[in-house]
Amino acid sequence: MSRILVTGANGQIGSELVEVLRERHGPSQVVRLDLKPPPAPNGRPPDAPFEVADVRDRDALADVLTRHKVDTVYHLASLLSATGEQHPDRTWEVNLGGLKNVLDLAQTHDLQVFWPSSIAVFGPSTPKIDTPQDTVLDPATMYGVTKRSGELLCQYYHRRYGLDVRSLRYPGLVSYKTAPGGGTTDYAVDMFTAAAEGRDYTCFLAPDARLPMMYMPDAIQATLDLMDAHSDALSVRDSYNVAAFSFAPQDLAAALQRRRPGFSCTYEPDRRQQIADTWPASVNDEAARADWGWTPDYDLDAMTDDMLAHLGAGERVRGGEGEWESGGMGERESGNVGT
Repeated sequence: MSRILVTGANGQIGSELVEVLRERHGPSQVVRLDLKPPPAPNGRPPDAPFEVADVRDRDALADVLTRHKVDTVYHLASLLSATGEQHPDRTWEVNLGGLKNVLDLAQTHDLQVFWPSSIAVFGPSTPKIDTPQDTVLDPATMYGVTKRSGELLCQYYHRRYGLDVRSLRYPGLVSYKTAPGGGTTDYAVDMFTAAAEGRDYTCFLAPDARLPMMYMPDAIQATLDLMDAHSDALSVRDSYNVAAFSFAPQDLAAALQRRRPGFSCTYEPDRRQQIADTWPASVNDEAARADWGWTPDYDLDAMTDDMLAHLGAGERVRGGEGEWESGGMGERESGNVGT
């Protein structure tokens, strides 16, 4: 039976991935790791293993892997794009130093590894429409630089040592379970929350800033599908493009206005618009679909209906207490990967 470690477990992706992994493998088989423990539900202690550690501390990571007899690591701990621009040195240390530690230990302990990349690896010279799997990669943020460097590092460890490390380039991720943290695509969750609460919203991106996006259940499913795929089927060993749909703030506002006629959105683009300008409007994920059968379940309308149903039922869960963010395109410092 697999024993799994999830770093950045309190973050946007980590908190939801842990739930699904625990359902699959049992609570005791999934070890969570972050800089701080998660909030205890109803004051009760965590009902599954949790380790407090910094991914930059290789000895601490080695101890966790050994004590828990881990065989699979979902390494999600990362600082994201907006935070990365404010703290570039720390972003390099966490994103690349932490990944290097995990890959070195995975080689020693013969582990399988998942590591998330992002559409932030693309840049101003990348084709913006239907961005190919193999194309110009000239990231314009420190976050994007660390993600592209990490992709190459993963590819090197696979080629040089035969390490089974797998990766996805997440688009912007939308979830009702975790709070946004000021990220480039976090406007979507902010807008959903405002509409569900009967408030108007002022968006920090331009109305026509179209970006690739994905609903969190699809992101989790894509991650698990990739990890379940047979190694021989995988033709991409840096990071797979993966897509669901693309929309601009004005498209989401219109979808919400059809369901909440009183909702109003205005636009005041800030520095995050400059980051969004360097990212593609849509990506081509034919390799993921061909190699391991990837297909999303949600489009914009299905996501909008589901988000409003959950937010209207008061199911919003505030973010964790970790230090990193991990996953697609969020920006908060909380233990998971985003964009």
